[in-house]
Amino acid sequence: MTAATMISTFLEAQAAELDAARNTQLAYARDLKDFAAWAATRTLDLVELKQADIESYLIGLDAEGLSRATRARRLSAIRQFYRFACEEGWRADNPAIRIKGPGRDKRLPKTLSEDEVDRLLRAAADTGRGAELARNICLMELLYATGMRVSELVSLPVAAARGGPRMLLVRGKGGKERMVPLSPPAREALAEWLVVRDEAEDRARVEKGTTVSRFLFPSHGASGHLTRHRFYGLIKEFAVAAGISPAKVTPHTLRHAFATHLLARGADLRAIQTLLGHADVATTEIYTHVLEERLHDLVLGHHPLAKAAT
Repeated sequence: MTAATMISTFLEAQAAELDAARNTQLAYARDLKDFAAWAATRTLDLVELKQADIESYLIGLDAEGLSRATRARRLSAIRQFYRFACEEGWRADNPAIRIKGPGRDKRLPKTLSEDEVDRLLRAAADTGRGAELARNICLMELLYATGMRVSELVSLPVAAARGGPRMLLVRGKGGKERMVPLSPPAREALAEWLVVRDEAEDRARVEKGTTVSRFLFPSHGASGHLTRHRFYGLIKEFAVAAGISPAKVTPHTLRHAFATHLLARGADLRAIQTLLGHADVATTEIYTHVLEERLHDLVLGHHPLAKAAT
């Protein structure tokens, strides 16, 4: 069996048995393809590699300058692959199971101030015309109101938005569902976008015979909905229009801002965990460090004794 066949079989099993998210499957595919290419250049059989071989591969990644997060993800994919290989009887042991991962860089997430978010929302409301304008406003209002991941936002089914809901049902990582509340501005933007969206869909159906899309933000691309990459480009445009450095703004930055602003205004950490869809509250606790850093800067910048000391 070739390396490509083994990897393909593994990915199919991940999709069927574990309901792995598409983005997870794509990441595994990229990582294992790179690993297999490395083994092939050394005429090594993927199914017969030893622990020392895998460690050599990881050392090479470090030498190339890949981040800790990338190296940790590659090792995770390799571990899962060899676990599957053992289950299938391709080999008797998992050579990666005892390898210690590099860990992750302990960096605080980038976020935005409330004023910067307001400027972004105003910029979205001034960018585009007609249907595009209504869509842009709805995208930004929903993103900041709910803290959704960008993949969750762009792939929302239109059925979830019908009937003027006060909450949206979101399907997150691993197929897990959660409810997120909508703010009044988000509900208003959603209602206005639905009117514009439905009119455009009806015209396309009558004039072109197209099938009505099941997505809230339809597109003519292969996915059927607005892509993450397109929205990434849009939010950069909004940043420029708002006078904010585009390097500082991504869809995920708005997710961080959502959590940080809630925490700053007294929201419970467990509630924020639920809203973000974090499996472990330890992931959510990073926002307490963001808040601590902000409070520290606030004291140093405004406390009279701190000013006297400087």
